[in-house]
Amino acid sequence: MKASELRELSIEELEAKILELRKEMFKLRLRRLSGSLDKFHIIGQTRRLIARVKTIITQKAKKEVANG
Repeated sequence: MKASELRELSIEELEAKILELRKEMFKLRLRRLSGSLDKFHIIGQTRRLIARVKTIITQKAKKEVANG
């Protein structure tokens, strides 16, 4: 998901997205440990997407505080 698409979501939707991504990350780590994960780069992509969503949440929260 692109950052521009994420910015269109509300903070609540973004928090739900983080929960979904964390569950996915857990599943990926389990698959890596069991040896059934072929594409290890997906773990890094998911980690970066979580960070991107957190950054957008912080930006939106600061914007709301600034606007009152």
